Amino acid sequence: MNDDWRLEITVADPGQALLLVEGLGGGSPGHTLGTAFHDKVIVSREEGHVFLYAATREQAEAAREAAAKLATEGGWDVDFGFTHWHPVAERWEDPDLPLPDDDAARAAEHQKLVAAERREVEEGATPQWDVRVDLPSHGDARRFEEQLRAEGVPSVRRWKYLVVGAADEDTAQQWASRLREEAPPGSKVTVEGSGKAVYDEQPPNPYAIFGGLGG
Repeated sequence: MNDDWRLEITVADPGQALLLVEGLGGGSPGHTLGTAFHDKVIVSREEGHVFLYAATREQAEAAREAAAKLATEGGWDVDFGFTHWHPVAERWEDPDLPLPDDDAARAAEHQKLVAAERREVEEGATPQWDVRVDLPSHGDARRFEEQLRAEGVPSVRRWKYLVVGAADEDTAQQWASRLREEAPPGSKVTVEGSGKAVYDEQPPNPYAIFGGLGG
């Protein structure tokens, strides 16, 4: 998937953004990305912002040169933002920041991400992870929901499905392990993002979701 490198181009006029996209896509000879970067650069637009996603830094920098030339010829005032996707922190960062290159560094980055997600939920953000339980029947789901609530574990039930929310992936995986042990035979437990369904139906105290993990 070509999303490792991102070039964001901001222009004052959305119409200029559209012309820029058309030019990069082949509308202007000498500026097209369609042949120089076939199947390698994805171009998208949102109002006055043009985004280019490339597989390598070299492709992204070449795309910037093409966009800058178009902007100069059109007399457009543009700003460029260049970022690299951090696969562990899961966010766009400065392209010159080094990525973790061993297991210890990757583990440290993961713990930073978990801590950041927990802080965001403490401050009122929606939990970003769901633990979903697909039970064999509606009756199983109802009884399991009652069991969890008796244990202090809020959940959302829809027909034969239950959802428990979590602020971060580590907590979600802990919940998944516990629910696999407690759910009726034939249940399927999966971890997904995000926990909005639970959050919307509970009082705005996200840590009510995590009660009982130590048991």
